[in-house]
Order: sequence, then C-alpha cells, then structure tokens
Amino acid sequence: MKNLYNEADKNEILNRLENLKVDAVRQWGKMNIVQMLAHLNVSLETPLGKNFPKRAFIGRLIGKLVKKKFINDQPMPKNSPTDKMYVITDISMEDFEKEKQKAKGLITLFYNNGREKCSQHPHSFFGKLTPDEWGILQWKHFDHHLRQFGA
Repeated sequence: MKNLYNEADKNEILNRLENLKVDAVRQWGKMNIVQMLAHLNVSLETPLGKNFPKRAFIGRLIGKLVKKKFINDQPMPKNSPTDKMYVITDISMEDFEKEKQKAKGLITLFYNNGREKCSQHPHSFFGKLTPDEWGILQWKHFDHHLRQFGA
C-alpha cells in the first residue's frame, strides 16, 4: 500500500501537487481547488499534532468497522463525507499558491518527522490509528483530491 512515510510515494504526491494548476477542473464534489488544498492541509495537521478534532459520534459507533474499507489498496470513494472541522470555506482563489506550498511543506514535515513523531490523537471518525495507518490514509486522501482535480 502507498504510504506518505515511503519516499517514492511521498515524492509522487509532491510531483502531482507541483503539476496542479489553479484552473484545474473539478471532477466531483463541492470544494473548489483552494478549499481542497486547505482541507488537505488541515487534515494532515492532525497526525502532525497541530490540531485535535473531537471524535464524531457516528465514528465512535462504526469507525472501526469502516476503517478497513479505507486502509486498503482501493481508492477513496468519490463524495465521501467530510468532518465539518475539515471543511474550509473562508479562503479565496488568490490563496492557491500559498496553500499549495503549505501542502508540500506539511507532506515533507510528515515524512521527515517519521513514524515516531506521529500523533497518538485519534482520527475523528476512525479512532486510534497506527503511524502507518496515518501514512496510508493521508496518501490516499491526497490521491483522492488530486484525482478530483485531474492531477
């Protein structure tokens, strides 16, 4: 499985981000390209220990069961639900380059920090994740949204 802790997988995502253009056409979903980048950034900040979302009630009920459908080799399904904490609406298209560079920096920090510095804070839906599960989930999350915009 691809994982942001693997150098080749990290570099693949960084290259795809580099090729992302502000005028890329959304293939599905509601977020514009800048909202998507900000969404990816705030979600990657969770395993970096920069934010601490509360567990969603529905996640407490079914998170462990659903986790198997996300921590695997299959792409994330289109139009998957998003925790409200990770929905960023107060951002403008002029922030594209800033958010893109921030994403590249956060990915590099995540990789450089390594598994031992990965947060122990639970995922808001899935609950407790190992560092490798965080790495897989974050790779898949970036892949999902980059595909959303054709990158």
